[in-house]
Amino acid sequence: MVPNQNIDSSSEHHNSSENVPVGTPNGQNSQNGAISTSMDGVAKGEQNVDNVFQINVTLPHHPYATQVMVSTQEQVQDLRQSIIDLPGTFQYTCFHLEHDGARVNDFAELSDIKGLAAGSTMKLVEDPYTEKEARMHIIRVREIIGAAGDRYDMVHGISAGLSLHDTISPWEDSENSAVSRENSGDSKSPGIKNALAGYEFDTPAFIRTLLPPIQDTPPKTVKSIGASTWNPPPPYLRQKGHLLYLQLTTNEGEQYQITSHVSGFFVNKSSNNKFDPFPRLAPKNAAAHSLFTLIGILSPSFNSSFSALLEANNKRDPLANYQFTSAIPSSPWLVDATALSLSAHQPDLTRSQETYLMSGIDNTETLRDWNEEIQSTRELPKDSVQERVFRERLMSKISAEFNEAAARGAVMVARGEVAPLNPTESTDAQIFVFNNIFYSLGADGVGTFTSEGGDEAAHVAVGKDVNGVKVVNQLDISGLSTPGTMIVDYLGKRLVAQSIVPGIFKPREPEEHQVDYGGVEGREIIAHDDAFVPFFSKVSNALKVKKHPVWDKEGTKHVLEGSVETKGLLGTDGRKYILDLYRLTPLDIQWLEEYWSDLSQADKPKDRNYPHRMTVLRPELVEAFWRLKMGEYVKEKIGKQKNGIENGDDSKMDKPLTSTAADGSEHEQVNGVSTKTPDERNSIGEQEGVDTTKFSLAFNPDVFCGQMPPTDEDKAEWTNDESNVRALCSFLHEKAMPETMQDLKDGEVGFPMDGQSLTRLMHKRGINIRYLGKLATLAEEQGSRLRALKALATQEMIARAFKHLANRYLKDLPIPFVQTCLAHLLNCLLGVGLNTKPEAQVDEDLQDLYKDANYSFTQASAANMKADIESEVQLRYRYGLEEGWLSNIKHVQLLREISLKLGLQLVAKDYQFIPPAEMTKEESSPVTNGDSAHPLTNGHANSTNGKKKRKNGDNSSSMSANGSQPTRRPETFAPDDIANLVPVIKDACAKSSLAEEALEAGRISILQNNKELGQELLLESLSLHEQIYGVLHPEVARVYHQLAMLYYQLDEKAAAVELAHKAVVISERTLGIDSTETILSYLNLGLFEHGNGNTNVALSCMRHALELWKIIYGLKHPDSITTINNAAVMLQSLKFYHESRLWFETSLAICEELSGRISVNTATLAFQLAQALALDHDPKGAVQRMRDAYSIFLAKLGPEDRNTKEAETWLEQLTQNAVSIARHAKDLQARRLRKVLLTPKVTLGTRPQPQVGQSPADLVNGRDSRNSIAFDPRSIDELMKYIEGGTETLKKPASKKRTTPRRRA
Repeated sequence: MVPNQNIDSSSEHHNSSENVPVGTPNGQNSQNGAISTSMDGVAKGEQNVDNVFQINVTLPHHPYATQVMVSTQEQVQDLRQSIIDLPGTFQYTCFHLEHDGARVNDFAELSDIKGLAAGSTMKLVEDPYTEKEARMHIIRVREIIGAAGDRYDMVHGISAGLSLHDTISPWEDSENSAVSRENSGDSKSPGIKNALAGYEFDTPAFIRTLLPPIQDTPPKTVKSIGASTWNPPPPYLRQKGHLLYLQLTTNEGEQYQITSHVSGFFVNKSSNNKFDPFPRLAPKNAAAHSLFTLIGILSPSFNSSFSALLEANNKRDPLANYQFTSAIPSSPWLVDATALSLSAHQPDLTRSQETYLMSGIDNTETLRDWNEEIQSTRELPKDSVQERVFRERLMSKISAEFNEAAARGAVMVARGEVAPLNPTESTDAQIFVFNNIFYSLGADGVGTFTSEGGDEAAHVAVGKDVNGVKVVNQLDISGLSTPGTMIVDYLGKRLVAQSIVPGIFKPREPEEHQVDYGGVEGREIIAHDDAFVPFFSKVSNALKVKKHPVWDKEGTKHVLEGSVETKGLLGTDGRKYILDLYRLTPLDIQWLEEYWSDLSQADKPKDRNYPHRMTVLRPELVEAFWRLKMGEYVKEKIGKQKNGIENGDDSKMDKPLTSTAADGSEHEQVNGVSTKTPDERNSIGEQEGVDTTKFSLAFNPDVFCGQMPPTDEDKAEWTNDESNVRALCSFLHEKAMPETMQDLKDGEVGFPMDGQSLTRLMHKRGINIRYLGKLATLAEEQGSRLRALKALATQEMIARAFKHLANRYLKDLPIPFVQTCLAHLLNCLLGVGLNTKPEAQVDEDLQDLYKDANYSFTQASAANMKADIESEVQLRYRYGLEEGWLSNIKHVQLLREISLKLGLQLVAKDYQFIPPAEMTKEESSPVTNGDSAHPLTNGHANSTNGKKKRKNGDNSSSMSANGSQPTRRPETFAPDDIANLVPVIKDACAKSSLAEEALEAGRISILQNNKELGQELLLESLSLHEQIYGVLHPEVARVYHQLAMLYYQLDEKAAAVELAHKAVVISERTLGIDSTETILSYLNLGLFEHGNGNTNVALSCMRHALELWKIIYGLKHPDSITTINNAAVMLQSLKFYHESRLWFETSLAICEELSGRISVNTATLAFQLAQALALDHDPKGAVQRMRDAYSIFLAKLGPEDRNTKEAETWLEQLTQNAVSIARHAKDLQARRLRKVLLTPKVTLGTRPQPQVGQSPADLVNGRDSRNSIAFDPRSIDELMKYIEGGTETLKKPASKKRTTPRRRA
C-alpha cells in the first residue's frame, strides 16, 4: 500500500468513529475557566437546547447590568465565577446573588431555583469582607491589573505553560489568501509570496522555532501594590473591622496607605513612619468596596493604562492567558537566554508576601487532610448525571491540587529541606511527612526487594504501583479506597508521595498484623480478612486476575483474590484501602528465564545479569490476549452451531493454554485496561447469539514467584496457571510485537516521532520498554522503511541509559554541583566531537564545604561514558549498539530526549557539537540523516558559540563551580547552560468516565445516522470535559482535537478550524510546545484552514510543524510524506506550480529512500509528480515520471490492474502532447501569452494526519484508505488544454474512462 498518499477529501473515505460534526463552538468564559460551547448556524438551529439560556444580572455599580449564559446543570457558584470572569464585572469577588428578593445558596443547582428561566433577573449584592476574602481579592486585583510580576516556582519551571500559537501566523488571513489565489496566475507572478517560501528540507533544526518572539513590555497600570509594613492589624483594631493594610504607588508617583476593612477599602492617614489606619478627611478621602475601583479613583492614568493592558492581552488567544486550575503546565526544555538575564528579575516586594496573602498569617489554610478530602469526594453520590458531574469535577480538582502539593513537597525533600521522621536510619530508608503528605524514597531501604533486585526492583515497583493505583481508580469500585499517590523524579532521586492513610502508622498488638489482607512484610506471613474479598474480587475480575491459593512459611494455605504482594488495610477511619499494586499482572517468565539469575549481581553471568526481577507484563497485553481468546471461543461456538452441534464441552477452556494458542486469527487492539463489567463484555458473544458466561480466562500473578504447592492437586492447578502465563508471554513475542512491526511497516498506524510517542505506542500494544532492543532488531530485519524505527529505538535506549548513569551521579551530590555535573556528563556524550577529553571543573572551596559528598562524576570521561552506555543498553535492553554509534547520533534530538527525562531546562543557544572547520565543511553538503551536528541558530544577535562561551566563563564569582581557565579547550556545554531542573511527575489520576461515555455515545449516534442526537451528545461531551477538567488539561486538548476531526469529516470546516485552534493552544501549554501531539494538532489545523479557504495561514501551520519535526526527530520521517504532499497540494491551490513541483519531488525522494525505487508507493507518488510537472510546463519530465509509474505498476500489479491501465492512458496522452509541443514550439510560446486560468480543487490530495499509533480505520470512516489514492480529478483534456494553452483538446477514446488509478488493497 501507499502509506503516506494524499486522499481526496471529497471521496468516501471517512472514519466511522471520528467524523462527526457538532456545530461551531463559541468560547465564553464560564465559572471554572471553561469555555461553554454553543452551536452556530452550521448546526441548523440545533443550538436551541432547553437547558442553556441567558439571564440578566443587575449590578451595584457601572455598568449596572450584564447578561450571562447559564445551564441548568450548573451550580450558583458556576454563575458566580462567570460573573467574576466577565470584563465588565471582574472587580467583584465578595458578593452573593439574589433571585426574587431571596438569597440563593452558592452550592444550589440552577435548576432548583424556582422561577429561573431565560430572561430572568438576578441581583448581585456586595458582602462584607473576611480576612480571607480580602486577601483573595488583593491577589485577584494584582493579577488583573498586571501588578503580580513574575513568579518563580521549582515545580513549574521557567516559561511554564508557554504557547507559540499567536506568533505563528496572522490567523485572520482568509481574504489575503483569496486575493493571492485570484491574482497569482502562476508561480512567476511578481510580489506573490507564500509561507513556505525559502523553506529548505536539508537544513538543520532551527532552535528559534521553540522560542517566542521578543514581546513588547505590557503597559504598567501602577508602580507597585502590596502588603504594608504595618501588617497585621493589632487586636484592638481587628475588633473594629480592620483586616489588612496595603501600600499603593501610582504611575504618577503618589504613595497611598490603604486599609482593608470589612466594608471595603479606604485611604488611611498612615505613612511609612506613622501609624494611623483611620480614614483621611475630605477632600483627600477615598473609599470603595473594590480595591480595583479605589485605584481608579486615586490614579488619573489608571483607567487608560488598564485599557491599554486589556488591548495588549486581547491580541493573544484567550486560552494563552488562562490560569491553570487542574493541570501542571508543561515546562519547555529550552528557554530563552533573555529570561535568565539579571535585568529580567524585577523587584517586587509582594512576591515574597504572596504566601502570607494566600495562606494567612498562621499559614494554616494550606494544611489540608488530603486523604480525607480524596476519600470523601470518591464517596459522593453518583446516581444522577448532575451528581456524577459534580463528583468527577471535584475529584479532578482535588487530584490536581494534591499532585501540585505533592510535587512541591517532593522537591523540598529531595533538596534536603525537610527533616526525616527517622533520622537514625539509612538515607534510603528515611521517610518524611510534609503538608500532610507522606514521602519515601524509591529504593530498597529496608530489604523488602533483596531477592528481587534490591534498589533496582524497588525503583521499578513504585512506578508500577502508581500505574496500579491509576487502574483501580479508573475502575471506581465503591467501598474500596486508594491513597492519593504519585512519584517524582528529581535530582537523581525517585520519591513516592502518598496521602496518609489513617492507621498506617498505628502500633499494632503483638498478635496483630500490620495489614489485614495479603502478604505481611513479604510472603512468609499472610493475612486474610473476609471483609476485603468482595472488593478485591471486583478488581481481580476486571484485570483478569485468578483467585488462587498461596502458602505461608508454615505451609498454611490461603486463597487470595489478588497477588500476595497486594495488600488490604482497614484504616482507623473505617475505610478499606488497597495498597502495593505493583503486581497486578504476571511476571514475564520468558524474559526472566533468559536474562535473570538468582545469584548475586557480581556472580551473575553476563547473559543473565538483568538488574531486577520485577518484569511484570502490561495490563494492555492481558486485555488483548483475553479478547483474542474470547474471539476464538465465540468463533468456535458459532462453528458448532452452524454444524448442528449443540453446546460442546467448555471444560477445555480450563485446560492449560499452550504457546500455540497465541496464533489466533482474530485480534482487537486495545488502548488499556477494560473497565467494563463481565455482563458488558458478554456482548461480544451476544452479538453472534453465543453465551459467553461459560468463558473463563484469568491469570495467577504469583506463579514463578517461589510458591511451592504441597499437594498434587495444587501442583496440577499451579502447572495449569504457569502454562497460561507462558501462553501470554508467547502471545507477546509471536503476535503483539510482530504485528506492531508489520503495522508500522505497512503504514497502518501513525509512526512515532520521538521517545515519548514510541513509548506510548509500545504500551498501547502491551509491549514493555525492556523490549526496545528486540524492536530495534526486528526493525533491522524489516527493511528500509523501519530503519527510522531502529534509529528511534536506539536513540531512546541511549537516552534512558544516560538517565540511569546521570541519576547515579546526582543522587548523593550537593545542589551547588548539579550544574557542573550535568554539563560534564553531557560533554562526555554529546560534546566529544568538539572536545574528546572534557574536564569537570569543581570549585575547591565549595568542595571543602561538602566533604562527605560523592564527586565521582569528575572521573567520568568520554571513553568511560561510551563504555557505560553500551553496557547499560546491553544490560537493560539486551541490545548491542553498533560500532561507531556515537558518531551517528542525532545530537539535538538526543539532547531533547535526555532533557525531558531528567527535567532539564537548557539555555537556547547554538551548541557546537563539532569543530567549526568541520561544521563549515559539512554545511556545504546536504544533510541526509537528520543529524543536527550543525550548530543551531537561535536568531539572537547577542548569542555566543560554545568556544566563546568558555573564554568568557570566568565572569562568574569566585564561588562558582564552573570557573574556566583561558587555556582550556572549548566544550559544548558549560554549567551555566543548565538553566533549571524541574521534577518529572507521574500521577495516578483517572479519566472521567462520564465525559468519555458522552463522547462515545455521540459517535455511535452519528454512525447510526442520527445526526441531530449525535451532535447534541458530542457538544455535551465537550461541555463535560471542560466542566470536569477545566479548559487547560491534556484530556480537553485531545477531545478538541477529536471533535475538530469530526467537524472536518462532515464538512463543518469553520467549526473544525475553531476547535483545532483551541486544541493547539491547550496542547502547547499542557503537553509541550514541541510534543508530538502539538505537532499533529498543527498539521491538522493547517489542513482545516486550507479546507476553509485560508491557505496562506495553513502553510504557516505546516511550516511550523515541519520545523518542530526537525527538532524532535530530524529529517525524512516516514509520515512526513503525507505532510509534504499536503503542502504541495496547498501550493497548487495558490497556483505556485513550480514550488509545488519541488515539494512533490521531495516527497517522492523520501518515499524512494524508505520504500525503494520499485514499489507501489513510489509509483503512486511518481504518478502525482507527473501531474505536477505537467502543470509546471515540463511535459518531458511529466512523460518520464508517468513512464516510471507505469513500469512499476506493470511489474508489481500486472497489466490488468486498474492502476496500470490508468497510468498507461495518462502516459499515452502525455506523450502525444509532448510530441505536439515539440512540433509547435513557436505556436505554443505564443499561446502561452494567453491567460488561461485553471483552478485546482482546494480539497485535492489533503488528508488529516493520524495520531502516533492510530490506524487509518480509526481516522477515516468507510473504506480502508489503503484501497484508493486520490490524484488530480481534472480530465486529461482539461490538463492538456492548460499545458498547450489552446482552445482545442484531444478527443478521448470512448472506450476508455479516465479515472484515477486504484491501488491494490
